[in-house]
Amino acid sequence: MTALKQFQRLEAQGAWRETPDARLREVIVSVGEATLTLSDPKSDRPLAHWSLPAVARLNPGQIPAIYTPSRDMPDEIVEIDDPLMIEAIERVQEAIAAHRAHPGRLRGVLSFLAATVMIAGTVFWLPDALIRHAANIAPPAQARQIGLAILADMERSGGAVCTRASGQAVLDWLAPRLVGSEAVIRVIPGPLNGARRLPGGVYVLGGDLLLSSPAPEGPAAHLVAASLAGTETQLRIDALRHAGLGAVLRLWTLGALPREAMDGYGEILLAQPLPRPEAPALLSALADRGLPSEPYALSIDPTGASVLPLIEGDPMRRGDAAPADLLTDPQWIALQQICAG
Repeated sequence: MTALKQFQRLEAQGAWRETPDARLREVIVSVGEATLTLSDPKSDRPLAHWSLPAVARLNPGQIPAIYTPSRDMPDEIVEIDDPLMIEAIERVQEAIAAHRAHPGRLRGVLSFLAATVMIAGTVFWLPDALIRHAANIAPPAQARQIGLAILADMERSGGAVCTRASGQAVLDWLAPRLVGSEAVIRVIPGPLNGARRLPGGVYVLGGDLLLSSPAPEGPAAHLVAASLAGTETQLRIDALRHAGLGAVLRLWTLGALPREAMDGYGEILLAQPLPRPEAPALLSALADRGLPSEPYALSIDPTGASVLPLIEGDPMRRGDAAPADLLTDPQWIALQQICAG
């Protein structure tokens, strides 16, 4: 450091008192890199070594300047009236303090960066982690509640759920055969062009599909396709992300979502294209249930151009499975009329 080199060989006379009861004694004061040395002027024998960073001035602005090895040891003092030596002590102390401040500033910067990372993690990572955890551990009843809340929001733009008893009885009979023993199927009158799976085993079928299909195999295949499109956990995660962290915490603590948690989400789903499973997985699932794939394919694209693998791979056409006796004519009629009256 420049200050140390400039004053490295500076010496001056001073008066030293080792204890309050001792008499002042003449000494030679010299400045080192980090020490103040007090020596006997006759023999040059060092009498004391003071650490410059710890040296404290007891009478700032006064002459002679009175220094002590530390504020914890004010009984030992040295008096110095040489202006250059006084300046040297102060400048060397400032230089040492500045040199030592850099690691502190670096630690401060590192601490700030670490805190920033932690805060960013809290803000961006933690909420999503909590939402994922909630989605994974939500019991079936809570998942069903989420699905029904989304369905209720869908009714705002898709129309009220169709409740004709005879048609719903057909859906209740079909659900375990097509999508699972605990699943429920509901129909909304608005256009859906298929079926959509919601959390908790809730399936929504478009009334438009029932009216436009010549036979029940097409709507049945749409329900099977919906069961393969996405996982239950991902459906919950997407829904809870819409609900937000506050609603998720309430779900944890009170076991129920706020009533408004799914507001707008059903309408968002209705505006999105229906997810479609990969053709091989769908063909296999339809074969297991004795359902053809061609009616499903043509309901998506009447020309058949974009769904050719589903038409050519139809399990009934290839003889991979025996056709299921799906619905009787009265059952099919009842299902088509579920939104009537």
